[in-house]
Amino acid sequence: MNRNAGFTLLELLVALSIFALLAAMAYGGLNTVLKARAATDLQAARLTQLQNTFFWLGRDLTQTVNRPVRDEYGDLQPALMGVEMGDYRLALTRGGWLNPADRPRGGLQRVAYGLRDDQLLRVYWNVLDRAQDSPPQESVLLDGVERLELRYLDAQKQWSDAWPNAAAGAAPNTAPPRAVEVTIETKAEGRITRLFGVAG
Repeated sequence: MNRNAGFTLLELLVALSIFALLAAMAYGGLNTVLKARAATDLQAARLTQLQNTFFWLGRDLTQTVNRPVRDEYGDLQPALMGVEMGDYRLALTRGGWLNPADRPRGGLQRVAYGLRDDQLLRVYWNVLDRAQDSPPQESVLLDGVERLELRYLDAQKQWSDAWPNAAAGAAPNTAPPRAVEVTIETKAEGRITRLFGVAG
C-alpha cells in the first residue's frame, strides 16, 4: 500500500508559531532601526539649521562696512545698530554681496536679524537707502528660539548691551564695534554663545 507522506496538523501549527515569532522579532528590530534613523535625520537637520544660522551671522558681521544708511523715514542710521527696532535686534551694512546676474545694484547690502514667533529671522533690503515702499526680504534661520542676546565690544574693550553705546556716541557715522557676542537660547539646545569679530 502506498501512503502519501505529509505534515500533520500539529507540525503545521508548530511551524506557523515559529514563523510568527520570527516575524514579530524581525518587525520589532526593523521598527527600532527606522525610529533611530528618523531621530538621527531630525538631529542632523537641526544641526544643519544651527550651523547655517551661525554661518550667516559670522559672514555678515565679518563683512561689515562702515556705511550709514537712511531708513524709510529718511533718518540717517549707523552702519551697525544693535538696539530693539520692532522685531529686529541687529542691523548692519555688509559688503561682498555677490551679483552673478549682473543686476543694476552695488555690492553693499543692508541686513537685519530679529526674533518673531520663536523664529530667528534674517532680513535684507535690495537698496541701502530705503524708501517707504522698499520691502524687506525675510527668511527663517532657526525655529524654537526663546531668546536672542547681543553684546558689543567697543574700542576701549568694554562690553555693552546696545550699539551705539554711550562711549561710542550716538552719531550716525559711529564706527561699528570691534566684536559682537551672539547668544541664542533655544528650547532644544539651551544657550549657545558665539563671538564674531567685526570687519575693520
